Parts: sequence; C-alpha cells; structure tokens
Amino acid sequence: MANYVDYTRNEETEVNSWIRFGLRLGVSAALHPFEYSKTLIQIGYEPIAARPGKSMMGKPIMVLPNIFQYAGHIKRVDGFYGCYRGLAPKLVGSVLSMVISERCAEKLELTQREDKDESELTEEENYMQFKYNLKRDIVLTVSGIIVAHPFHVISLRMMAQFVGRETLYNSILGSIGEIWRTEGILGFFSGLIPKLLCDVACLVLSSSTVFVVNKYFIKDKLARQYNAGFMQFMFSSLLYPLQVVSTCSAVSGSRLMAGQPPIMPSYKHWVDCWNDLQGRKELKRGSSLFWRSQASKNAPLIASAFAPLPKLSRYQ
Repeated sequence: MANYVDYTRNEETEVNSWIRFGLRLGVSAALHPFEYSKTLIQIGYEPIAARPGKSMMGKPIMVLPNIFQYAGHIKRVDGFYGCYRGLAPKLVGSVLSMVISERCAEKLELTQREDKDESELTEEENYMQFKYNLKRDIVLTVSGIIVAHPFHVISLRMMAQFVGRETLYNSILGSIGEIWRTEGILGFFSGLIPKLLCDVACLVLSSSTVFVVNKYFIKDKLARQYNAGFMQFMFSSLLYPLQVVSTCSAVSGSRLMAGQPPIMPSYKHWVDCWNDLQGRKELKRGSSLFWRSQASKNAPLIASAFAPLPKLSRYQ
C-alpha cells in the first residue's frame, strides 16, 4: 500500500484552506474603509487641512488627520456605503488570485506538502524543505499578483474618483471598457512592476532571514513564530515605498482628476514616479496611519478642504 493516498485528508485540507481564505476575505471587507483612506493618502490627497500640534519631542508640527478621522470624512461625504467603493473588484481579484495561483503551482508540480518537524530532518533535508516551500510561495505570489492586478487597478481607480467626483469607474465591466478604450491592455497592468518587486522581495528576504535566524539562533517554537511576524513586518516596512509608487503609477495617466496634472504629474514609468516622490520626500505617504504630520512646510496638499467639484463634460 505504498502508493495509498489519503484523499479524505486532502479534501479536509482543501476545505480548511477555503474557510481560512473566506475569513480573510471577510476581514478584508470589514477593514476596506481604512484601506480606502490609505489609498487616498498614498496618492497624496488630503481633504482635511493640517492643524498645529506638537511632536513626541515637543517640537511644533502640522498634524494631519489619522486613519479614523479620514475614514469618517469619507463617510460624511459619501455615506456608509460610499466607504466600500472599490471593494467588489478587490474581492473578485482575490478569489481569482487564490484559484489560479494554486492551479499554476499544481501545473509546476509544486503542490502543498505537510512540513515535517525540523528535529526529524537532517540539515540537508531541512534546507530542501525550505527551498521547496520558498519556490512554491514565489510561484503563488507572482501568479496571484499578475492575475489579480487588473482588478487591483480598477479598485484603486474607483477609490481615486473621490478626489474629482467622477463616475468613470462605477462597475467592473464599465471600468474594463474605460481602461481598454483609453489605455489598451497595458492600462490593466499599471503599477505592476513595483508591486511585484515589493511582494516578492519581502517574501524572499523575510523567509530567508527567518530560516537562517531559526537555524542558528532561535530554537523555541513560540519565539520562532514571533520572529517570523517581526521579520515580515520589518521588510514590508522597508519596502513600503514600492507600495506607494505602485498605487500612484496605477492611477497616473488615467482620465481621473487624481491622475492628471497639476494633482499628479504624468509619469513615463514607475522609476519616474519613484524619482519624483523621492525628490519631494513623499515615498512614505500613508506608512503612519495613527500619528500623521505634514512632510514639510512646502509640501503641497491636493485640497485643504472638501468642496464638490463641477461636473466636467469630458467625464460624462
């Protein structure tokens, strides 16, 4: 019975993975208003004027609204349901990413294996297990991002409409038509490269560092779990500027007011976006959600107070 496969266990594992995925989707949907606020912060939109305040060191600074105040402003303008603009394409992209990335891994014979305890493995077997898992995770990450990115772009642009009060991206099908007519196939992948670089680099760096640290320094299982979370947080924070560049690149060049001068420069490519934000010291926009201050006295704000803009004929 050497070739016996426990199909019952495989089915239970698949069901459990779908349950976990469903819970993640639920949490993501519940937190969408804060993700919405963070997106607008990343593209540089500040509808509430900064107020005088003091830093933790007692220095006078201009304090910007935190993520809760920002989300509250969106709710006051667009109501409760308006806080969930852009959620539908995000969820569709997440489901497609989950399904297709798993299929890609299966095609490459990188199916999920049950990890053995390190104490049961030799040093070489432990390294081979790490390498196999990292290879599988890279395939899942890259394929998942590429599949979901068109819906990610649509979601970002739906949220960016808050700036100019447009109605170009009201539905998924309508958004697909808008991007296809104005930008072609490449429009669906605006901002893809910095997003791939950010997520893949974070995965490789955090996984490799955790493997080395656990191998030579940490033996306690609980401490290893904390170490994995800390490393992921550290590298995601380090690579955060790529998230900002990806978001700005996805909005730039569209017909939205938020993606056109003078609000946002016309970027030729993502490196151009990086250089512009770096020169203005705004690569970390949105990294701090609870204690926010204006980057500099000369940093331009898109708007100091919200006022409904007149409808423009070209957006009809």
